[in-house]
Amino acid sequence: MTLIDKLKHKQAAVWELPAWGEVLRQQWESQFAADLSRADKTAIGMNQYLWHAFSFNRLPCLQRERAIQAFHHQSEKNCYVFFQHSDDALLLEGAGDIAAEDFSQEGDVYVVDREFRWTFVKTHETEWCGPYFLAASEAMEGEQWQERSEMRLSMPG
Repeated sequence: MTLIDKLKHKQAAVWELPAWGEVLRQQWESQFAADLSRADKTAIGMNQYLWHAFSFNRLPCLQRERAIQAFHHQSEKNCYVFFQHSDDALLLEGAGDIAAEDFSQEGDVYVVDREFRWTFVKTHETEWCGPYFLAASEAMEGEQWQERSEMRLSMPG
C-alpha cells in the first residue's frame, strides 16, 4: 500500500502538491533552523539533510519513542508531508488518526503542521538517527516565533 493509500484509508483528505517540496524545505529551514549560521549549516551538511540539525545536536528535540509519542499527541493534524529528495509533497486535512507507523516505509520524510509550529521527521537511518520531533516553541521565544509565524507560503509557480 502506498503512503497516499495509507493516509486515505485513515479518512484523511489528501492533496498531492507537485513542485512544493523545495518551498516546504525552505520554509522548514527558515522556521526551525533560522538561528544556525550559514557556516554551521554547511559544516553539518544541512544541504544534504535538514534533519542533520537534530542529529548534530544543533536544535533541541525529542528523539525516538519520545518523538513518536509527541507526534501522536498532536491533536490537530492538518499538515504538510514532504521529502528530502523529492519535490512532491502532500497536504493532509483531518488526519488526526495518522501515526508514525504510517511513514515506516518512507525515508527522510518531514511532517509539519500548516503553521510550522511543530515538525516530525523520520530519517532513512532509522537504527541510528531519529525519528525527531520539535515544537517551535521549544526552539524559540515569543517575539521571534511571532515574526516567523507571520511568514506565508506561496504556491510555486
